[in-house]
Amino acid sequence: MPALTAYVRGVGVIGPGISDWFALQAVFAGHAALASAPTAIPPLAVLPAAERRRVGNVIKLALATGLQTVAAAAADASSLATVFASSGGDGANCHAICETLASDDRLISPTRFHNSVNNAASGYWGIATGAQAPSSIICAYDGSFAAGLLEALVQAISEQRPVLLIAHDAPYPEPLRAVRPIADAFGVGLLLTAQASAAGQAQITLALTDETVNSLANAPLEALRQGIPAARSLPLLACLARLQRHAETGRVVLDYLDDVRLAVSVKAAP
Repeated sequence: MPALTAYVRGVGVIGPGISDWFALQAVFAGHAALASAPTAIPPLAVLPAAERRRVGNVIKLALATGLQTVAAAAADASSLATVFASSGGDGANCHAICETLASDDRLISPTRFHNSVNNAASGYWGIATGAQAPSSIICAYDGSFAAGLLEALVQAISEQRPVLLIAHDAPYPEPLRAVRPIADAFGVGLLLTAQASAAGQAQITLALTDETVNSLANAPLEALRQGIPAARSLPLLACLARLQRHAETGRVVLDYLDDVRLAVSVKAAP
């Protein structure tokens, strides 16, 4: 695969003890410790009341992360193509459907059914923002963030348009949690463009590699990286934070496939 280059125009992140990109940057810089607190997902006033009642935490997390990213980039959400990446979609909704199917009353509500598909977050994003641009959904187990990043860059470059990547994961309830433990909810958003602009924060270049994946020296952040698939993005976010703080270039290797990883080089946008 030839190297692919694009530009990061905005970043958003929500996770355990992390309210936004600024809070995470403070942790990376050593100005604050990672708070020992569960993920707090902001309320979604952008959805009509009926839709707000129907959606679960996975969709709320995806939309809140996307809106935070769009706000950071001062972009128009309704005009953006999107890529949603999740390692397993809405596990809580899947659990509820399985409980119903195992009961005497096996009738599944229409809301449960349409929320069970992996593109539910994309559909609710369209309702919330009015977006009618193309939207893709990626699922690649623990490599879902890297797969989504690769897909988003390919689209941004080939279509010559901004693409919003939203990677998100949330815990499964028991008994699914026992076989697929996810520590907490985590969402990360990147708005990517094919061309540099005054608003661009960084230039990133992707290439495939068989090198070892980067870990984090900060133990609580490394536990997040290992414990939540979407948090496999943290080494890249740390690299972006160093660039923003010290104009320091960098390169990280992220989880992707069993025998192929994703190398990401970061430098200042021209």
